[in-house]
Formats: sequence, structure tokens, C-alpha cells
Amino acid sequence: MNIERMTKGSWGKIRAFFDLQTQEGFTIKGFKLVEGINGLFVGFPSQKGSDDEYRDTVWAERELKDELTQLAIKEYGQEVMNPPVGMEDNSFPPPPPLDKAENIVVAEPFSD
Repeated sequence: MNIERMTKGSWGKIRAFFDLQTQEGFTIKGFKLVEGINGLFVGFPSQKGSDDEYRDTVWAERELKDELTQLAIKEYGQEVMNPPVGMEDNSFPPPPPLDKAENIVVAEPFSD
């Protein structure tokens, strides 16, 4: 697969738009490179529904998504980073149990 026509810029969290050409010769338009809290990721082509929510119109398995993300980041010009140890599945560690948490602030009702 090859990235085609990457347009770089800054549109809110979107850093680039690009099209993808598959090995079979299909061109899929409308991919986005998005800046998230965990770094850059690929947003797939989507369409606005009648409820004003956007829904992906193209799907891929996890391995292919990861490969596409690395390819897009490389094309964008940033170093591809491996996730920190223990974060390979992009999940966060669970919060500590409440009985072991420190510095918990309990809100009290407001009074005059």
C-alpha cells in the first residue's frame, strides 16, 4: 500500500489528509492523520449520518491499522515511536483501589 496526495496542515486535531492506494490498485480517499492524547493515529474515511454522528465507511483489522498508521507517520515526517512497555494494546493501567488511593478529595455540599 502507498500513501498518495498527503496534504499537511493544522485543522483542529487533524494534521494531514491523505489517500491510500492498495496493492491491488484500489485508491481509497479520505484518510486523516489525527493528533490524539497518545500521539498520532489514522482516522478512516467517514460519512455523517442522519443523527449528525460520523461513521467510518472503511474498516481494517488491527494489524493493518497499525501498519497504515506507521506508514502515514513516516510519510508525514515524524519518527515512528513504539508504545511504552506494557502499553502495546493502547490501554491504560487500572486506577488504584479506592481503599489504597492517596490524597482523595471528597466534595462537600456548598453552604452559605
